[in-house]
Amino acid sequence: LDFALQCSPDHPWVHKHPEWFHHRPDGTIAYAENPPKKYQDIYPIAFDADLDGLTAETLRVLRHWMDHGVRIFRVDNPHTKPVLFWQKVIADINRTDPDVIFLAEAFTRPAMMHTLAQTGFQQSYTYFTWRNTKQELTDYLTELSGEAAAYMRPNFFANTPDILHAYLQNGGRPAFEVRAVLAATLSPTWGVYSGYELCENTPLRKGSEEYLHSEKYQLRPRDWETAEREGRTITPLITTLNAIRRANPALRQLRDLHFHHADQEAVIAYSKRKGSNTVLVVANLDPHHTQEATVSLDMPQLGLDWDASLSVHDELTGETYRWGRTNYVRLEPGRVPAHVLHVQASPPQIGGSPAS
Repeated sequence: LDFALQCSPDHPWVHKHPEWFHHRPDGTIAYAENPPKKYQDIYPIAFDADLDGLTAETLRVLRHWMDHGVRIFRVDNPHTKPVLFWQKVIADINRTDPDVIFLAEAFTRPAMMHTLAQTGFQQSYTYFTWRNTKQELTDYLTELSGEAAAYMRPNFFANTPDILHAYLQNGGRPAFEVRAVLAATLSPTWGVYSGYELCENTPLRKGSEEYLHSEKYQLRPRDWETAEREGRTITPLITTLNAIRRANPALRQLRDLHFHHADQEAVIAYSKRKGSNTVLVVANLDPHHTQEATVSLDMPQLGLDWDASLSVHDELTGETYRWGRTNYVRLEPGRVPAHVLHVQASPPQIGGSPAS
């Protein structure tokens, strides 16, 4: 459930607790701002006026919805409220209901995002939407899977109600496919906003990250059955990715992530391991062109000798390949956006030629 701590002008709090709001000299209440955005139809809460009272009322509201079965709260803009407030609220809820999860929808400075995670938020939005090149993804995932993994649990949303990145606007269906593969295999938790399955990618205007047909202002009925029947949806891919995640424990953890070398900038390769389960992903980040590359595996990171031969099963296509230390790949947008390979070691193959 989306939990947004602010009020419409006709909310009962406005009249019952005027002290909970900042008033201008003319007596009107200041509207909400999250620069550069202005929310002129929303009254923000003044937490410095009555922190204890607001904490008690927030707990009452949360527990009301918990009594109706809600166990996950997506908290809107938590970085615009006091950190101490969230520390009190989350601790009180989790003291009696440790299974309740709070997701911080905080697209803000890294220090504040990390602070909210340390304060108690069990999941965090991230900058994944804006990390699209190989270097950006490598640097960002190296950060997330390092020391930050001790307290920050990233939730990779490929899009949100507010964010339609230019990569999706310009890349068409192949862009939606590869971003789904990346989100599902790089992070233990991932998500998409409704319409992603249909590759909806029309912006409000050129240069905007907002949707033209935004559900913030209208109801959007979608004919899912017809779309699936006509092949205009990537729902089968998303279903397959979730099945792969369930079958491979390595994809359900964050820390053991290692990047491997690919000699093309548009091709990224990485592996995850948990116990005997190893998954290797090779993806084409270019949604417009077929890319060919040589992938050089760091074999010890896979728990193997440098001269080991691998039997790798592609969980997306059902194909099985023989791989070794260096491997040729050809990834075609719209047909094979990526390999998601379940790795199995086998005896060295004399004179073998690894290929994709």
